[in-house]
Amino acid sequence: MRTQRLTVFAGWAMVAIAVLHTIALAVHPYWAEWFAGGLRGAGPDPLSLATFWALPGGFVPVLALLGLLTVRLGRRGERLPGYVGWVLLVWVVTAVALIGPSGFILGTVPAAALIVSSALGRRDRVPEPGDRVSALR
Repeated sequence: MRTQRLTVFAGWAMVAIAVLHTIALAVHPYWAEWFAGGLRGAGPDPLSLATFWALPGGFVPVLALLGLLTVRLGRRGERLPGYVGWVLLVWVVTAVALIGPSGFILGTVPAAALIVSSALGRRDRVPEPGDRVSALR
């Protein structure tokens, strides 16, 4: 049960980070330019390009999808493999090392929850019939 709650919490934390990132950066003058094809031409404005990669072209949609998938799995009593939390943590730490303290630090919360959930899940796992462990009894 603890792993289920941690997994669901991690998922909602990822969704919240994606939503907060979108709210913080969504109000800018580039939407009209993007929909008019401004990113397809030669030499788009560097700030417009950076903003694109910070919002729809970057991690926001993927993080939201990963968060929603994590919530769904957690509600079904499943958990993500530990490597998902570790990869998320490495990504966050690398980003913070490259750009300094920023909202990326918030990513340590779902990463830690996924790592702990995976560790607890391995520890609390009950062998199923047919597992090698139960066959040795």
